[in-house]
Amino acid sequence: MTAPPTLPLRTRAAIFLRMLAIQGSWNYETLLGNGIGFAIEPALRLLPGGPHTPEFKSALARQSRYFNAHPYLAGIAVGALARAELDHEPPELIERFRTALPGPLGSVGDRLVWAGWLPFCSLVALVTFGFGVGPLGVVATFLLMYNAGHFALRIWGLETGWKHGLRVAPALAHPLLRRGPQEIGRAAAFMAGIALPLAFSRIIGPGRFVLGGVLVAVLVSTVLVIRLGGRMEGWRLALLGLIAFALISVAS
Repeated sequence: MTAPPTLPLRTRAAIFLRMLAIQGSWNYETLLGNGIGFAIEPALRLLPGGPHTPEFKSALARQSRYFNAHPYLAGIAVGALARAELDHEPPELIERFRTALPGPLGSVGDRLVWAGWLPFCSLVALVTFGFGVGPLGVVATFLLMYNAGHFALRIWGLETGWKHGLRVAPALAHPLLRRGPQEIGRAAAFMAGIALPLAFSRIIGPGRFVLGGVLVAVLVSTVLVIRLGGRMEGWRLALLGLIAFALISVAS
């Protein structure tokens, strides 16, 4: 694999900022397609002749067609497709590559982010609530932690796609994508065991009889989860715990 060409910092920053709005033109016909084209456009301006050439217009039209993937992992596609266009890869090869990418980027992204990172960050924020942190602190904890991972994933995806181009497939076996969903799911289940008793304790208050019942329920639930073993994923447990917490909070 040849070394990737240099992508100017200004162009790289423009692509990243546009990636934050990649769902802004989402529709049922092209899904993320328009967003992919919008994000790649700053790189396409580096094509010989600039943005007023048939090559630029053809590449932009090609990249704005139907595409579906998780928005946070779409950076892998954006970087790889931008590299392919600037490397003057055959259009037919680029089209086949675009067709093959959505499946893995969609399924892995959903499990990694929606079913893993999002519940985990929610439970960490719930722990801070259990320790007495106020509403603004709880919200700030969630937003800072969640967006730190979210931004890092987008940056990593863009860099990985640009580095590998059409040969990005081996990079999709990165431990983050291969084992990340399972590991974060386990961490979310562990965090649920810490967060829920603390949160319930703060809601119910110390020295009340109900607190003993809550702790017993937590112990029983823990035993059930252990007995179920691999049949219950951590993200499902975290989601059920958050629903239970919300219901109890409303009832209180």
